[in-house]
Amino acid sequence: MTNPSPSPSAGLIDRLTTPEETALDLPLLVPLLRLLAAGEPVDVSALAGAAGRTVDEVRARLAAVPDTEYDNHGRIIGQGLTLRPTRHRFTVDGQELYTWCALDTLIFPTLLDRGASIESVSPASGHPIRVTVDASGVTSVEPATSVVSLVNPDDMTSIRPSFCNQVHFFTSGDDAQTWLAQHPGGEVLSVADAYQLGAALTTTMLDRPQPDPAVDSDQHCC
Repeated sequence: MTNPSPSPSAGLIDRLTTPEETALDLPLLVPLLRLLAAGEPVDVSALAGAAGRTVDEVRARLAAVPDTEYDNHGRIIGQGLTLRPTRHRFTVDGQELYTWCALDTLIFPTLLDRGASIESVSPASGHPIRVTVDASGVTSVEPATSVVSLVNPDDMTSIRPSFCNQVHFFTSGDDAQTWLAQHPGGEVLSVADAYQLGAALTTTMLDRPQPDPAVDSDQHCC
């Protein structure tokens, strides 16, 4: 008997928290998210100070993620959390922000240590999905049947087009059927289950030992 293929969520946590897979620098990402949550572009020097890195190192780390967004003055305006409108509106402390994907909206409240109101739109039906999250987890979902799509692509080095652009809210499993037919390796999870996946991902992200920036910088020097 042929074993069933693993679901996209299997192994996804390890992949999304492994810099070699996504090029994301997790110790840099967390302070960047917290700065972006203020709703203003972030100077590279401010991020360097918050992360305890040199400006040159921060620029190099950001350049490794080609999807990082900048304004016309070279300030950062997006990496996962963004100031540019997307399908996924993410409101925290009254500040209206956006995210690259549906799963981001369920991960970032924990990383920011703040509750959030989320509003997205199904790419299939165009109908809205509204979710609220606080310190205890997901507190409301409208409609209650809403689901989150997931993929586990072979290559995540450009994470936004390969992963984020496929991770949506749908109003129900039925609403997601066309997407599932177009993505035979994909799956959908309830919002509560997607939140639990995000919580596990966040725990791994915060607990995983990270290389010493100074040592790593020396290894890649010149």
